[in-house]
Parts: sequence; C-alpha cells; structure tokens
Amino acid sequence: MVDAAVTSSSSPFTRKDVLLSMRGMRAGFTTDDGFVRAVDGVSFDVQRGEVLAIVGESGSGKSVTAMSILGLQPTLEIAEGEILWKGTDLLTMSEDDRRAVRGKEIAMIFQDPLTALNPVHTVGRQIGEMARIHEGLDKKQARERAVEMLDLVGIPEPRKRADMYPHEFSGGMRQRAMIAMAITCKPDLLIADEPTTALDVTVQAQVLEVLVDIKDEIDSAIILITHDLGVVAGLANRVLVMYAGRSIEVGTTDEIFYETRHPYTLGLLASLPRLDDAGDEALVPIVGSPPSLIRKPSGCAFHPRCRFARVPGNCQTDDPALRLVAGDAHMAACHYAEELSGVTVESLRSMIDFEAEAARIDDTLPAEPLEPEDESEYEAALRDVAIAEAAAHPGVMDRGVRDRGGRDGSEWPAQPEDPRDGEVAP
Repeated sequence: MVDAAVTSSSSPFTRKDVLLSMRGMRAGFTTDDGFVRAVDGVSFDVQRGEVLAIVGESGSGKSVTAMSILGLQPTLEIAEGEILWKGTDLLTMSEDDRRAVRGKEIAMIFQDPLTALNPVHTVGRQIGEMARIHEGLDKKQARERAVEMLDLVGIPEPRKRADMYPHEFSGGMRQRAMIAMAITCKPDLLIADEPTTALDVTVQAQVLEVLVDIKDEIDSAIILITHDLGVVAGLANRVLVMYAGRSIEVGTTDEIFYETRHPYTLGLLASLPRLDDAGDEALVPIVGSPPSLIRKPSGCAFHPRCRFARVPGNCQTDDPALRLVAGDAHMAACHYAEELSGVTVESLRSMIDFEAEAARIDDTLPAEPLEPEDESEYEAALRDVAIAEAAAHPGVMDRGVRDRGGRDGSEWPAQPEDPRDGEVAP
C-alpha cells in the first residue's frame, strides 16, 4: 500500500515550495538469503527552508532512502515509486542529467568524513572540484572558492588548511570540510547522514549551528538522518519515523515528541534520558531487535516488540497503513493510534514492572560462568539465547521461521517453549 502524502495544509509552506517528493518508493537488494526490502512504500515531501528529520534504529532504511535520491547505490533495485525533484522524476533521468543535479542542486554530507574524503588529495582540491565540475571554474578560482567555503564553516586559517590532507584535520574539522564541500555550489537540498556521529557534544553543537546558518543563508532545505532525538528536538521542523523500511509516523517536531501516536516512537522517547528526570526514573527499553528485512513479521512489523500489541488480533494479521490520526498532517501506521492519545512517557514508565522484566531476562542467562572446553553446556547456553531471541521477536531469526512457521510469513511462529521445561531439539 502506498503511503499517503505528508504535506500539511496548515504549514507555512505551499505546494510551490516543495522541492522533493518521494512517492510509494519500494526498493531493496538481492542477496543469497533473499530480497532485502530496505525501503517499503515510503512517501514524504521536503519543502524549501525546512529541516525534515528521518529517525529510527540502525537498519530501519534511513540511509538507503536518502541515497536512493542521488542514485549512490548501484546495486539498489527499485521496484516501484517515483522521486520528483522540482516536478521531474529523478528515476527516469539519464545518468548525465542526474549527475548534473547531484552535487549542484542536491548535495550529501556523508556519515564518516574520514572515509568519504580522498586521503591522497588535499581538502581544498576536493572542495574546489565541485565548483570546477558544476560551474566551470579554473584551478585558481576553484581554490579561492574552497578557501571561502572553509572560512564559511568556521575553520581557522582556511587558506593554510586548504593545502592540508584529511588525516591532518580533527574529526570536527573533517565534518566541517564535508559540509563545506556539500554547500560549495549552494544546493537547494542538503542530505545530512548522521552529521554529528562520533563528535563530542561541543563540536556537535558547532556543526549543527553551521548547518542551520548555511541553510538560512542559501535558503535551502535539509534532510537530517539521525538516531539522536536530542538533535532532532533542537533542529527539525518535521519528523519522519522509520521502522523496518517503512514510515510509521510523521508529524511536526512537537507532535512527535508530545503527542506521540505510535508505540515505536513512544518507545524511542521512553528510552531517552531527560534533563527534567529526578534521577531515579528507569529508562524503558524496546524489547528485542529490529526484524529481518528479508522475512518481515506478518501484520504490523513492530508487533513482536510492541507493548500494546493485541495478539491474536489484527496487529498480527493486518499491516496498518500510514493514515491521518490527528490535526492536519500528523500521521501514524498503527491500528490503535487514537488510543495512544493519553499515553505519555511518564505513564508508560509507571505501568511497567521493571523488577519482573529484569527477572525474566535473568532467567534466560546461564546460572554459572561457562567453561570454553565444556562444549555441550556452551551449546545449551546458545540455544537458551536463541529461544529468548525468538520469544522477543519471532520472525527475525531464521530458525524461528524455519521450525515454527512458513518462510513466506503466512504462518506466524508459535511462542517458543522455555528450554528448562523440557529438551529443545537442536
């Protein structure tokens, strides 16, 4: 099912301000184990002047969604959908036309600048290359542009730094250099993939300040890919939450943080320490792990980990569509989104028996330390872990699917038995 549009009618933006529209995007990778559905029906708009944050756990499809816009993953197989850039579908463009857009109109700030920058070329040369390719500047003009960009992002002694190599920069300086490269041609859209990863808090704040200043100066838009909700709260106008390759909640930053309508988003917020906590409030983890994108659970992909799932019921059998649940553009993919209107992080914490949950986790661990030479006990412990994992999120583990259900997901694996109640077949 193609997700609905996510543009707000009450937004200060209008349709003519929409730069990018992704509609019904389905794409993935072919592997020996099967087809990885990395992007599964994702739709969203990006409007001039706004910051759209895409959040979710690792493996939720955030980076693949962003890279599909620029065509940076040659092995990505696009099954259906369209990516409209100023009204033109990027997916139908020739490679030459798409290359003209890439870097000049849409630029990307990569997650790891040390691997994204070429170690054998100076930073200034790499930044100036953007201007030489897209604007036809000569070497001298390109160098001056590079110095100008380094100065714009706050790097001291930019003329000297332009002749240095990436390994001579600190982590924060490399990230600023990546931002300088991305904004060289003053693109209309910046895609920032985890721009503050591995940076300390002080440098992180400086990099984010640079991003916002640049956005305002060149009147661009930003797609911010992150799992840091603190960064999202201080920077984003709208938030798109992804899980298992799908968009599961979309809304303004205030709606996502204070009027949550999806259990997964609520779980992310409940696992985040807050400055206004008294100090003794326990964090609420999301049980289990993200599902396999090759063999997703039936029904709602989040239901094996959801504290509010109704099983047996439609959570287990029906895949919920992204639909309007509140206001003009607050959307969520949950069968019972309206019932979450009164649930807050505080109320979720109060309803959980943390001692009972800790005891249940302890029951899955071996009673005594394992000796490496005791192979039979070691294998038994591994089997305990496998059973516990399957109980937390059946359908993720290949064994759970193979032994207790169909590979096509038509039959949901039964609740595994406790290995202490009887022998478990290997």
